[in-house]
Amino acid sequence: MQVIDWDLAVTTGTRLVRPGPQVSREEARQAVVELRQLSREAEGHVREFTRIDTETAPEPATIVDRPGWIKANVEGFRVVLEPLTQRMAARRDQTPAIVSAVGSRVTGIEVGAVLAFLASRVLGQYELFLPPDPTGQAATGRLTLVAPNIVHVEQELNVNPRDFRLWVCLHEETHRVQFTGVPWLREYVRSQMTEFLLASDMDLSTLLERLRSAADAVADAVRGGEGNLIDAIQTPEQKKILDRLTAVMTLVEGHGDYVMDAVGPSVVPSVADIRAKFHHRREGGSNLDRMVRRLLGLDLKMKQYAEGSTFVRTVVDRVGMDGFNKVWTSPETLPTQQEISRPEQWIARVIDTPALPEADGATG
Repeated sequence: MQVIDWDLAVTTGTRLVRPGPQVSREEARQAVVELRQLSREAEGHVREFTRIDTETAPEPATIVDRPGWIKANVEGFRVVLEPLTQRMAARRDQTPAIVSAVGSRVTGIEVGAVLAFLASRVLGQYELFLPPDPTGQAATGRLTLVAPNIVHVEQELNVNPRDFRLWVCLHEETHRVQFTGVPWLREYVRSQMTEFLLASDMDLSTLLERLRSAADAVADAVRGGEGNLIDAIQTPEQKKILDRLTAVMTLVEGHGDYVMDAVGPSVVPSVADIRAKFHHRREGGSNLDRMVRRLLGLDLKMKQYAEGSTFVRTVVDRVGMDGFNKVWTSPETLPTQQEISRPEQWIARVIDTPALPEADGATG
């Protein structure tokens, strides 16, 4: 049983996504080559600065275009949603076939439309969840950079292309180092996401209630309010789980922003100019663009960058990089949402108290 028609999601996304910037074939080839090179260079800078050891051999990033990013994310979604799909398959006798068929197509179109919107904005990501390789081995993750989006932004901001590309690579490579150097972190995020999905209410009355809440969120976003679909469709149990997920993702995103700016001055000469222009761009966009960002919760992600970066900077300033790296000891040493806003509470709990036991393979 399919919860989402994945093929339709890919078809819809690739049909709706806007084309990338107009560049010559040679310019496109050079951008791909340089991004691969800079991703390798950035990883060395990140490892040295963060002092997170990883036994994973460095690999160049995977460079994709916008349709390629959509296809890659559909693969990841299928892996993430597998527990929910399996549970719904076990209940297939409770759902009329026509409802399942129509529902999967509707959600396929919706997912495709969302991915089309995001595919022209995402610069890169570390893909945590991938299908097994041909031998059946679980993939460890993959760093992906969206070349046309990076070229588009550097042209729009009128910044030094090589500096901007390296600056982006520093952020994304930080995520690769986090998830390969802290072995338990990937499984922690995966387990929280699985728990989040399986906490969904499946009965029809609750589903209708969630749909009404989603409609209210859309109306609120159109009016310029703070409503978003992420909050609207959650159950109370999911809200608790999402708090934990939000805290850890705020940490890893903020850590990425902190590293890219801290390493930047020594290897990216124009980092101050890039950061100022990029920050201004994050806050801009058309009214429609801002509404969609609110609706999808993307404005919350922008807030995560700022809050997480402030948390990391404050802790490093107070206790040094080695002290901060105790955050990677185990799930128990991760900050809560409240501690993200009040770093001194995390310092008091983790640094100023007896050491907590390390998770297997944790790297500090």
